[in-house]
Amino acid sequence: MPIATVNPANGETLKTYDALGTEEIERRLAAAETTFRTYRTTSFAERARLMHRAADLLDEDLQDIGRVMTLEMGKPVKQARAEAAKCAKAMRWYADHAEELLADEVADTADAKDSGASRVLARYRPLGPVLAVMPWNFPLWQVVRFAAPALMAGNVGLLKHASNVPQTALYLEDLFRRAGFPEGCFQTLLIGSGAVEGILRDPRVKAATLTGSEPAGRAVASVAGDEVKKTVLELGGSDPYVVMPSADIDRAARIAVTARAQNNGQSCIAAKRFIVHTDVFDAFAERFAAGMRALRVGDPLEEETEVGPLSTEQGRADLEELVDDAVGNGATVLCGGERPDGFRSGWYYAPTVLTDITPAMRIHQEETFGPVATLYRAAGLAEAVALANDTPFGLSSNVWTHDEAEVERFVRDLEAGGVFVNGMTASHPAFPFGGEKRSGYGRELSGHGIREFCNITTVWHGA
Repeated sequence: MPIATVNPANGETLKTYDALGTEEIERRLAAAETTFRTYRTTSFAERARLMHRAADLLDEDLQDIGRVMTLEMGKPVKQARAEAAKCAKAMRWYADHAEELLADEVADTADAKDSGASRVLARYRPLGPVLAVMPWNFPLWQVVRFAAPALMAGNVGLLKHASNVPQTALYLEDLFRRAGFPEGCFQTLLIGSGAVEGILRDPRVKAATLTGSEPAGRAVASVAGDEVKKTVLELGGSDPYVVMPSADIDRAARIAVTARAQNNGQSCIAAKRFIVHTDVFDAFAERFAAGMRALRVGDPLEEETEVGPLSTEQGRADLEELVDDAVGNGATVLCGGERPDGFRSGWYYAPTVLTDITPAMRIHQEETFGPVATLYRAAGLAEAVALANDTPFGLSSNVWTHDEAEVERFVRDLEAGGVFVNGMTASHPAFPFGGEKRSGYGRELSGHGIREFCNITTVWHGA
């Protein structure tokens, strides 16, 4: 993929960029290492001052950077501005909480004495330059949820962003520079995927984080493992959205539409498989399909648009293949299932609901990255849990029930990094985020996220 901004609403190439050469990559790696030597010694108060300044600048840039994101990957512009505002919020949260989250952990006095010490503590120390390989679907948020904790911990960042969002990637480097962070503290590397391995193997790079596809995660983890370097991976998701008889069906169906169609359906944590108890299946299906059908598809720069185009032509082709395979194998289309009328250009796909899904269909196991929902009927709690877990992914999950015993069963048995009860999955800087199975490992956000790229050092003081 060339490094370029291509407007997915019309296919027009707006800007192209040359990839960095070997000498420039070397210069930037050297700058990262040099900067880390001094930046790691700055106080939490100084880092917080810089991070608050970055958040203030982002708030000032909200309109402009929102438009850039929309032009690069097709996100409805209202959602783009909301993403930018969320990033500013996360920056402030880490600025205000990092020192507390990384405070020394003093061991119990009895345990210290038992080891022959007067005092023992664990201290969190930064690792060094961290490589972040990031996707296009939330081009600001995915980066900031790494960058804010990493920089507040005293690390420095190297960003390899998706090749179709170069303007957003360059904006992030400029944002941290304007905020006053030292040169080399956060750098954007405009490179192709083929250059990642060499950078990750460089001894100056201490760890890596990746959000993206399973194949990309495997590739990065393999290289990092060979080099014995820490990684955090957030990969695909095929999140279940389970609705039981005690649920508020109207509300569950209404929020289901947002949970599936947010970001044009291109979200790892979007609900994708809707598993509904047979007693309320028909009522839910009718309301859900009606809500999906009513979504306004259009130019993502228009304020009224709710669903814009998919980010790439290949992304739409991949989605169409999954839907066509399902329909060819007996799936029923409740709405959508085709390109919407009235669009002569752009990579649009109609909001779609499919039912009568069977294991013979690819869509039963593969992630749908677009506004396509699959609807399943469950005879009871046990079958709902089994269907929810019948996926190689385990990022998050949604359950709708007012039966506390059912809630406890879902929390105990769902194979996912999150269980959201009577609401849709969302990320927040205060709560850990990540998955299990092929959705990856490690955690972002919260105290767990800021500690991922720290060296936990035991400090022992003799009596």
